[in-house]
Amino acid sequence: MNNRSKILLESGTNELEIVEFKIGENYFGINVAKVKEIIGYNNITKVPNAHPCIHGLFKPRDYVITVINLPKYLNFSSNESINKDFFLITYFNKITTAFQVNSVVGIHRLSWEEIEKPDTTIYDGIEGIVTGIVKINDRLVAILDFEKIVSDISPRTGIQISDIKTMSARQYNDKPILIAEDSQMLSQVIKECLTQAGYKNLIMVNNGREAWDILEKVKARKDKKINEIVSCVITDIEMPQIDGHHLTKLIKEDAILGTLPVIIFSSLISEEMMRKGKKLGADAQITKPEIKRLVGVVDELIEKHVC
Repeated sequence: MNNRSKILLESGTNELEIVEFKIGENYFGINVAKVKEIIGYNNITKVPNAHPCIHGLFKPRDYVITVINLPKYLNFSSNESINKDFFLITYFNKITTAFQVNSVVGIHRLSWEEIEKPDTTIYDGIEGIVTGIVKINDRLVAILDFEKIVSDISPRTGIQISDIKTMSARQYNDKPILIAEDSQMLSQVIKECLTQAGYKNLIMVNNGREAWDILEKVKARKDKKINEIVSCVITDIEMPQIDGHHLTKLIKEDAILGTLPVIIFSSLISEEMMRKGKKLGADAQITKPEIKRLVGVVDELIEKHVC
């Protein structure tokens, strides 16, 4: 799986690979870039007074990993034969976590254009944690927001608005910032954090396609300079239609938009992702919990770009 991921990382295309798995009769997916390995069920040690969805701890090698009972989190019936379950061992936001699932179907290579944003009126019970829907072999696979799942169970692992309050007094800044983030929860948190940091002129979109549509309109305008309409772009990596890497590539290869600062703000930042982002021309790459650092980098890039 690691070799397949490396090939995909170097391709520079608007593609991803997902691990498809089942819980009961339901099909779900997770980006391969988040998955370190898949192993069979291991005996775990229960943790007193832990969150109800934390199944326990286990130590496959040299470190202890927390296991999240994904069926329980999703309010699905538990598998009576848990010994037949699997652990998806993931790494994102600088945290290693195992997710217990009933079975693993396989790995699929897809274009982000194939992934659609779910209708929130349909996903009533788990609305907010399904970031995309894709059709594979006549079945619908829901791609889950694993960052939100972990944050729901352990809030301190997510973006902390309180970090902004520790910064020194800041002045209002009306520079327009375009933010592409498909997670409704994270979009709201990022908006609140930047607003508290003094940035009020925020343009929020749900994916790279919407961001690029805006930027193409910006290019066509003759009444203002580019940086007066959009002074900086902040983008997630994982998004339907156009992902953050492809959006960065489009911006940096454009003759008019190429100098526009682009910050990749993602839970997927790793050494491999850093190399790809740098190759594509990203001005900065920041792991999602580091909201205070994001504000500092926005300050620097906007000031540099204006000058």
